[in-house]
Amino acid sequence: MINPSLLLRRALQLDAVASGAMAVMLIFGAGTLASLLNLPETLLRPTGVFLIAWTALVGFLATRETLSKAIVWAVIVGNAVWTIDSLALLATSWIAPNTLGIAFIVMQAIAVGLFAELQYMGLRKSDGAVAAR
Repeated sequence: MINPSLLLRRALQLDAVASGAMAVMLIFGAGTLASLLNLPETLLRPTGVFLIAWTALVGFLATRETLSKAIVWAVIVGNAVWTIDSLALLATSWIAPNTLGIAFIVMQAIAVGLFAELQYMGLRKSDGAVAAR
C-alpha cells in the first residue's frame, strides 16, 4: 500500500470526472453522436456503459487514504491500452469515421494518454509502502 501523492489523487479525480462525463454523453447521446461523427451507435453506447464502471473504480480509488500500487498500475496500464487501441482503431476498416469522428477519437485518446502520464507521475511522487492497519 502507498500514500497517494496529491498529484496522483487529482489525476484519478480528473480521470473519474472526465470518464463520467463521457459515459453520460455516449449513453444518452449515442444516436446523435453516431450521425455527427459517422461512428456506429453500437460502439458508442457500450463504450459509455463500460465507462460507468471505470468511473466508479477510478472515483473510488481517488477517495482512498492508501492505495494498492498494483491497482494504480492497472489503472495506468488500462489508460495506456485505451489510448493505443483508440488510435489503432483508426487504422482498421472496422469503422469509417468522418473528419470530426477522427478528431473525436484522437482527442479523447490524447486526454486518456494524459491521464495515464499524470497518474504515472503521481505514483512516482507517492510515499512508499505503508504499514497495513
